[in-house]
Amino acid sequence: MAGHSKWANIKHRKGVADARRGKVFTKLIKEIMVAARLGGGDIGGNPRLRAAVAAAKTVNMPKDNIDRGIKKGTGELEGVAYEEITYEGYGPGGVAVLVECMTDNRVRTVAEIRFFFSKSGGNLGEANCVSWMFDRKGLIVVDQAVISEDELMVAALEANAEDVVAEGNTFQVIINPDDFAAVRETLAARGIVFLAASISMIPKNTVAVDDPKTAGQLMKLLNNLEDNDDVQQVHANFDIPDAIMEAIS
Repeated sequence: MAGHSKWANIKHRKGVADARRGKVFTKLIKEIMVAARLGGGDIGGNPRLRAAVAAAKTVNMPKDNIDRGIKKGTGELEGVAYEEITYEGYGPGGVAVLVECMTDNRVRTVAEIRFFFSKSGGNLGEANCVSWMFDRKGLIVVDQAVISEDELMVAALEANAEDVVAEGNTFQVIINPDDFAAVRETLAARGIVFLAASISMIPKNTVAVDDPKTAGQLMKLLNNLEDNDDVQQVHANFDIPDAIMEAIS
């Protein structure tokens, strides 16, 4: 969990800055559109759409934007048809990397993803080359300032979460994907404010990256991937020591 927890915290801090530029809105609108296209525009009957809308509300996306995204997904308004693709590969230090994308141009996207990997000294691999190293889980991130670990642990376990992990200034609630929507709604109903809530890929094991140069190259790769407009989420199984992480962050 160490590598994933650190990356989750970095992505949250980065997400705050990205939200100011509208980048988070773009990614969330894509998710809303695809969720509505696949499961319909009824939030109550579409768990994936419900999760996407909840995530959009977390970053204060206007209701009009959310409604337009849903209507574009269902075809009520004209919109782009996005395709979901996951790319897999190895970054610097042999770190396994999963890149979840939504794109309207597969050729463009794979070329850009391959370029980022090769530029960093990594390589893009075949399908399923690293996905077996991860478990799909729901992940809710909570600021430690708003609740104690004991209080959150009790609330999370009562709501049927699997675990609560402390990392830095946050707690991360780990959830079975099938229970994610119910746990998120239960915790929200108890007044617990989330920094982030999403389905994520949790590494089964982590790769130690102790060399500062390799760590810097790895973080540059992950940040370049995250900044790409076609990329929705990036997952990796690194474990970088705190001192090195602080120096390169």
